[in-house]
Amino acid sequence: MKALLGLVLILLVAVGVTLFVLKDPGYVLISYGVWTVESTLSFAVIALLMLYLLLRLTLRVAHGLWRLPLRVHGWQQNRQLDRARSSFYRGLTELAEGRWKAAEKHLLRGAPHSEAPMLVYLAAARAAQQQGEPERRDRYLHLAHESAPRAAVAVGLTQAHLQIAHEQLEQALATLTHLRNLEPHNIYVLRMLMKLYRDLCDWDHLRDLLPELRRRKVLDDARLRELEHKVYAELLRRAASGTDLDALFAAWNVMPKTLRDDHELLLEYGRLLRARGGANEAEPLVRAALRRGWSDKLAHLYGLLDSDDAARQLSIAEGWAKEHGKSPALLLTLGRLCLRNRLWGKARIYLESSIGAGPRAESYKELGALLERMGDADGALNCYREGMALAVSEATHRFPDDAHIALEPGRLPAVETAPAEA
Repeated sequence: MKALLGLVLILLVAVGVTLFVLKDPGYVLISYGVWTVESTLSFAVIALLMLYLLLRLTLRVAHGLWRLPLRVHGWQQNRQLDRARSSFYRGLTELAEGRWKAAEKHLLRGAPHSEAPMLVYLAAARAAQQQGEPERRDRYLHLAHESAPRAAVAVGLTQAHLQIAHEQLEQALATLTHLRNLEPHNIYVLRMLMKLYRDLCDWDHLRDLLPELRRRKVLDDARLRELEHKVYAELLRRAASGTDLDALFAAWNVMPKTLRDDHELLLEYGRLLRARGGANEAEPLVRAALRRGWSDKLAHLYGLLDSDDAARQLSIAEGWAKEHGKSPALLLTLGRLCLRNRLWGKARIYLESSIGAGPRAESYKELGALLERMGDADGALNCYREGMALAVSEATHRFPDDAHIALEPGRLPAVETAPAEA
C-alpha cells in the first residue's frame, strides 16, 4: 500500500514538473574560456540527474569489486564452519555408538575451523582413551586447554575423569589437587577428590577434607556422618596396627568430641584397646558412655573388658540391671563378670536368663564351659550342640532332595557320611 502511494506521488510530481517545463523550459548558458554550452533548463537538470545516477552506479560497482575478496573469504569461512559443524555432529554420533576410531577421525577433521574447538578436542580425547592411547588423549587435552585457557577447570575435570577410568589414580590426584588450587570451592572437584581419596585409602587427606565437605554441603547429613565414621574408624585401625598404644590414644584424642561420644566409634575404639591389652583404659570410657545413653553393643563389650577390678565392674553392671535387666547383652555381660569373680551359681543364673531373653551362640558357649567345669557333661554337651545349631542355622545348605523340607530352628538335616579311608 505504501509503495502504491509512493508511486502515485512520484507520477504527480513528474506531471507537475512536465507542465511547468512545457510552459517555460528556461535557458542555461555555461561559458569557460573559449568554450560555450547552451541548453534549456529542463535538459540541464535531466543531464545532471543522469550524471549523478551514473556516478553513483560507478561508485557502487567499484565498492562491490573492492569488497569482493572479503565476501569470498566470508563465504569460504561459512562453508568451513558448516563442514566443521557437520563433522562434529557426526563424530559425536560415532562416539555414542562406540566407533572410537571413526569418531576421532571426524572430530579432528573439522577441529581447525570449529566454533568450539575445546569441545571437539575433549571429545577426541575420550575417543583416544577408548582406543587405549593415553599419549594421544593427553595431546588432545593439551590442545583443548590451549584453545580455551579460561576453561581450565572444565578441561581438568575431563582429564581427571579419563585418568581415573584408565586407573591412573596418582595422576588423577595431581590433576584434582591442581584444580582445587584454581577453584577451592568447586563442589564437583571436592566430590571427585573425596571419592579418589577413599579409593586410595588416603584417610589423612580425606579427614582434612571433611570440614570443607560439610561447609559446601557436598553430602547430605546422613552420608557425611557415615563418611566421618568410616574415616575415623580406619584411622583408629591404622593406629592400632602397631604395638604402641600411644598411637591409638593419639588417634582417639584428635577426634572431634561429637564423634568420641558416638557409640559406634567408641565401640570400635574399645575393641581395639581390648585386643592390645588396654582394657583398663577402655573400661571407664565405656562405663561413662553407658551412663549417658544405653547401648546393648557397649554393654556386651563391657563384659569382655578384663580390667584389674572385676568386682567393681560386676557391681556397676548389676546397677544397670535395675533399668535394663531384660537385655540379653547385659545378662550375658553379668554372667561373664560373675565367671571372672568365680561366682559359679550366679553366673549360671545370668547366662540362662540371657538365653531365655534372647539366645546367642556365645551365651550357650559360656554356659557350656561353666557346666563342664561344674561336672555336668551332658548339660555342657547340650549347650554346645544348641550353640552350634544357632551359629550355623542361617548358613545351613539345603540339598536339592531336601529343598521341600522346612527345617526347624537349630535342627540340621541328616546327611549320609562317606566311610573314612583306611
